[in-house]
Amino acid sequence: MRTLIVTAFVSADGVMEAPGGESGYRNAGWTFRDVPFVEDAYEIKEREQDEAGALLVGRRSYEAFAPTWPTIEEFARYNTLPRYVVSTSLASDDSRWPATVLRSLDEVAELKQTDGGPILVHGSAELGAQLADAGLVDRYHLLVFPVMLGAGKRLFSTADKDTTRLKVAEHEMYSNGVHKVVYDVVH
Repeated sequence: MRTLIVTAFVSADGVMEAPGGESGYRNAGWTFRDVPFVEDAYEIKEREQDEAGALLVGRRSYEAFAPTWPTIEEFARYNTLPRYVVSTSLASDDSRWPATVLRSLDEVAELKQTDGGPILVHGSAELGAQLADAGLVDRYHLLVFPVMLGAGKRLFSTADKDTTRLKVAEHEMYSNGVHKVVYDVVH
């Protein structure tokens, strides 16, 4: 069974919306605007690309990534990986950034049963929360930034559900206050 990893930049108050500057959010670009850049803090991002077996995103993240990610040199490996988009509305023949469209969380569960390396979920706040609520997330790779944004899409849902236990697999604090924490979900 493949490991499903939700990877995110997150504020201290749990917001993950528009960390890189995507339009439509009042605090867009908060990871670069509000916290000094320290290269070491992003080591996990390079490691994720090296270890990933597939990329999984929701439709909105796909719409944001498709026009730009194929041209960004830092994401070259992602462009060679199988990509999957969970969507009920996206056309299956979208060629901007070719991806297999999955229509349900059941199809994501089936994908996890296949052979291959870890499946990374990037961006995709709503999808990540739905996957967690369905018990499909195995690990979180979080870079927690020392800012409180007050509003925006949150990493975790507010659904009334049973406790999810997490085990810290890795953590490190960087000179700019960013805290890397890797959690394994205790199933």
